[in-house]
Amino acid sequence: MSHPKTPRTRSRHSRGQALVEYSLLNWILVVALVIGASVKVRWTEDQQSNVIDLFLEAYQIYYDSFYFVLNLPFP
Repeated sequence: MSHPKTPRTRSRHSRGQALVEYSLLNWILVVALVIGASVKVRWTEDQQSNVIDLFLEAYQIYYDSFYFVLNLPFP
């Protein structure tokens, strides 16, 4: 007795569409990274840096404050 074959739920077209969407998303992220790394942001008259440097500076402040709180002399 043979079992009836069930049709596939995904076709080649849907897989191709997912690949195009994935490639487009990766392209947008790479372009955003390049623009973010190269564009200078002028926050004040004396401070001018790009977005990635600003994020790294903010992370360094967070990191320093975290260890400052851990090293407080209170029990």
